[in-house]
Amino acid sequence: MKKITHAVIPVAGFGTRMLPLSKSVPKELLPLGNRPAIHYVVAEAIAAGIKHIVLVSHAQKSAIENYFDINAELDTQLRHKGKDELADSLNWLPEDVTVSMIRQGKPLGLGHAVLAARPIIGAHDFAVMLPDVVLDPYTTDMSVDNLAFMIERFANDGHSQILVETVADSDVHKYGIAKLTDAIHAADTEVGTGNQGGNASFKVAGFVEKPSLAEAPSNLAVVGRYVFSNRIFDYLATTTASVGGEIQLTDAIDALISEDGVNVTTMHGDSYDAGDMRSYMQAFIYFAEQQLADDK
Repeated sequence: MKKITHAVIPVAGFGTRMLPLSKSVPKELLPLGNRPAIHYVVAEAIAAGIKHIVLVSHAQKSAIENYFDINAELDTQLRHKGKDELADSLNWLPEDVTVSMIRQGKPLGLGHAVLAARPIIGAHDFAVMLPDVVLDPYTTDMSVDNLAFMIERFANDGHSQILVETVADSDVHKYGIAKLTDAIHAADTEVGTGNQGGNASFKVAGFVEKPSLAEAPSNLAVVGRYVFSNRIFDYLATTTASVGGEIQLTDAIDALISEDGVNVTTMHGDSYDAGDMRSYMQAFIYFAEQQLADDK
């Protein structure tokens, strides 16, 4: 059984969609309620059994690494004032979980960012979690947690997994859209109901990036959670730069599909794009309301 214990979270982007908020504060540290967005993504990884998290960053984002470190002076002051519970909540990472930081160096795209983690990941299979995407922790039943489901399916059949969710026809042009096999495509309205009915996993033929509705092969959009065979590194290492001079993760995924086969997993629960201003503001209000309700 192939157990996934490593995850890569690319955090090197400048967050231009979130300016001016992200001019001096990394977008990953912008709050959703009383916690930064990256907190929820890392907590999701830990809940799924991840033990080593690799943050792929750049020099101006040391504040993210600091968030996951222990501030000894602050901890001492809080405990001296009898605020042990607050101090414990700040140092929330389990002792068996490691967070490492590695720099991407050059901004050459998502595929390049994932490849930058190779020296730490080594020969392990691993997950990739995009920090812009925050899955709702208040409605997702942890017994069917999306990432845990993907990891389990990978362990069972060895196929890399990519999380997708059903989107409205008016939104397909915003996302990478899954191209399914003919047999599944005919029933995509049935299998694409992971938001309500739990997870389902099935083979994918490829992806079309931001198609028009007429060209969209399905209504299943990539969410931002992946479980990869370590072989993805070999494909990334030989992938040439394409759109915008960047190394695209989707190009390496296409190679992985042709050689090994890849599955998509339909998402259970809801997701928020914390890298888009409108969606971020909606998410902030929702997370704050949930936390205020919990405090009552």
